[in-house]
Formats: sequence, C-alpha cells, structure tokens
Amino acid sequence: MTKQKILVVDDEKPLAMALKLKLTNSGYNVKAVFNGKEAIDSLEKEVFDLILLDLVMPQMDGFQVLEEFSKKEMPGKIVVTSNLSQEEDEQKAKSMGAIHYFVKSDTPLAEIVKFIGKALQKPLSKKTWTI
Repeated sequence: MTKQKILVVDDEKPLAMALKLKLTNSGYNVKAVFNGKEAIDSLEKEVFDLILLDLVMPQMDGFQVLEEFSKKEMPGKIVVTSNLSQEEDEQKAKSMGAIHYFVKSDTPLAEIVKFIGKALQKPLSKKTWTI
C-alpha cells in the first residue's frame, strides 16, 4: 500500500521539521517546504493527499497559496496551521478551500496528527470543501 503524501508548508523551520518527523513516524510520506512559492512549485510537480499550510510566510503567503491551489484545481485537502487567531482569517481560509484551521500556539502537534489521520480517511467533497 502506498503511503499517503503530506506537504508541510511553514516558514518556522523547527516547527515544520517537528511536524514532518511526527507525521513520518505516523506512517506518512512527508515533504516540508518553507514558503508559499516552494509550496506551489511542489504542488505543480507532485500530488499530495493533504497540505498543512501556514498563512504568514515570505514570498507568497498562505492565502495566495490557497488562491493558486483553487484556481489550478489541484487535488488534495488543505489544513491551515497559523498563529493568526482572528475569526475573519479562519473564515477566509475556509471559504478559500481549507477543511480545518488550527491556531498553532493553542494546538499540540499530536492533535494535528490525530486530525490528519481522520481527515485522510474521509473523502473530500469538492462541492462543499468539507470532510
């Protein structure tokens, strides 16, 4: 059985690498990139089952990545992990296709990994962008 692929997109390298390690240890094939441009480049070359996406990054922010992802109709589920805790940011991300929104400072990594396990078991409804 092929391992499910996850793309971690976060400019906080220690956090990105910690997520990569936890997810790899949970049985996923994980790639980490550190800005939005690298994310789009990776998404144009490879198909990922799930993308963990930060919003505040250099070169291209997470909202721009969400926009490109949607415009190009790329496959996969997007889960936002951000320190932006305003409800408006969460609603905007979800309206742009994110299936869930975690505030990094309030969420243990184990909770994110557990959510990903559940999210990858459910089919994505493109019509509603929910799981």
